[in-house]
Amino acid sequence: MTESTAAPRQQYVQCLSPSGLHRIAYTEWGDPANPRVLVCVHGLTRSGRDFDRFAAAMADEYRVVCPDVVGRGLSSWLLDPRGYGVAQYVADMVTLIARTGAEQVDWFGTSMGGLIGLSLAGLPDTPIRRMLINDIGPHIEPVSLERIGQYVGLDERFATLQEGIDNAALLAASFGPLSAEEWREINTPLLHEVDGQWRFRYDPRIAVPFKSVTPEQNEEGEKLLWRSLAAFAGPVLVVRGVLSDLISRETVAKMIEVGRKVTSVEIAGVGHAPAFLAADQIAIARRFFDGEAPGGS
Repeated sequence: MTESTAAPRQQYVQCLSPSGLHRIAYTEWGDPANPRVLVCVHGLTRSGRDFDRFAAAMADEYRVVCPDVVGRGLSSWLLDPRGYGVAQYVADMVTLIARTGAEQVDWFGTSMGGLIGLSLAGLPDTPIRRMLINDIGPHIEPVSLERIGQYVGLDERFATLQEGIDNAALLAASFGPLSAEEWREINTPLLHEVDGQWRFRYDPRIAVPFKSVTPEQNEEGEKLLWRSLAAFAGPVLVVRGVLSDLISRETVAKMIEVGRKVTSVEIAGVGHAPAFLAADQIAIARRFFDGEAPGGS
């Protein structure tokens, strides 16, 4: 790999929503001519830059594409916040995949990114070949939704960048025992300076649909995700943090039962969700995408 292909490239693609056009930002790693494409999609309030270290590690085998989901990172905000939902995210990812020119892609989805991947994987003629789902499943434990609901959408301001980094680290403490430098690495891209204060880049209005969903809608959404899992013919690896409050071992067991080629692995000392900064975690993903059996069950 040349020096130019080893460095990340910041790209954009234009997408469509019912309220108009918007841009999706994505970071791309590896040889742009490589037909093997790995799409990595982040969690609810995070960004594609969460995958910098993982993408750099995988760029010898893949062209790695790490989007900022609409309303996050460097991507546009939707004109109508009611559009912040999986249907729009799936549509945007279809446009992004078309931009790559790949007929098939592999998928790494953390939390919300896993739900987007699962939804896309269940569609007829899906472009997804194999999929790693990081600490998420069709059934989400209610206690985790309550926890997320306490902070999502808060338009907080910080006097310094470090204050913002520390706040983001507190919210994501369950990622695992990361070093101060690792928190700085993944949290700095989440923040920007506005009028002398530091603020999160994500649109606070993503909380509008999150907080307005009804129990009936949650139940119907879960049913659709189970059907998607059952429909997907490719290999799936479910990664669960042992301390996760979002996905239970019972849900993982049901995913193995319902899916066609589902395996699982647990990561000790981590909750929701494993950050995949550590070499041993990256190795789990590499083995899976190389077609090897996971390191646990």
